[in-house]
Amino acid sequence: MVFPTGEQYEINAGSYSAVITEVGARLRSFTLEGAELLATHGPDQAPKGWEGAHLFPWPNRLRDGRYLLGGQEFQLPINEPARNNANHGLNVGLAWNLLAHLGDSVRQRVILWPRRGWPRILAVEILHQLNAEGLRVEITATNLGTTPVPWGYGAHPYFRFEDIANVKLTVPFDAELAVDPERRLPIRLGPIAPAHDFTRPRAIGETILDATFTDPLTRDWTVSLNGDDRTIEVWGEATTQWVQVFTAPRRDSIAVEPMTCGPDAFNEGPTYRDRVMLRPGGSANAVWGVRARGRVQ
Repeated sequence: MVFPTGEQYEINAGSYSAVITEVGARLRSFTLEGAELLATHGPDQAPKGWEGAHLFPWPNRLRDGRYLLGGQEFQLPINEPARNNANHGLNVGLAWNLLAHLGDSVRQRVILWPRRGWPRILAVEILHQLNAEGLRVEITATNLGTTPVPWGYGAHPYFRFEDIANVKLTVPFDAELAVDPERRLPIRLGPIAPAHDFTRPRAIGETILDATFTDPLTRDWTVSLNGDDRTIEVWGEATTQWVQVFTAPRRDSIAVEPMTCGPDAFNEGPTYRDRVMLRPGGSANAVWGVRARGRVQ
């Protein structure tokens, strides 16, 4: 049988199991003691949205799908027509090559070849690894071309709960990106809006979140979700100094999205400083992960 997301690579360690897909290298399943922690889809289904996706060579939105590179303007396909943005990169539908599949880890690689709006060649390698503490993900991008190329990355795991209103959320960041409410594009970086302030744990309640946070000190961080008799912690190293937190409209899941840069980082503005320019032969990596425990603390 051929699955919509290709081969399904299962890994196990301690009380954890995970399934990574061939297409998109998605994190399709992540379980603790057999209980699914993700809002996801079955192996015989196509993804419903961005659940479990890896977003590159940019995360989030690019204004009008345009950016400058080497003094030349490039136009990417618009996949968010209502807001006229290019959203979440070019990894949709890419089949990744399997480099290694061990009992507790999967390593995959893909080459992003030139295409409309993207003139460069990138090799991207990803490692999903489980241990007794949880999941660790490391992604590395290498410029195979002869001229510099911009790079950004984000991950998009959704964590499911019976009702996120009862989930206690902790987001330990110092700044929030104010965005245009119509197009969700950056305006300025500043203090966290009171309604979005979860620096100390509190219940989500009726709060609607589609908010981007960062820490100018680029320290390691942990976002905590505490509900349904379990605690889920999404963590990142300084390589992922941005996080998007999104409450699903059905109020049954919440996305915690580690990112190397904020929205529209390829263009001049408040997020531009964190886009990476990869020189020919140069590489950049990002590390993040998830751990969970079965009793609310």
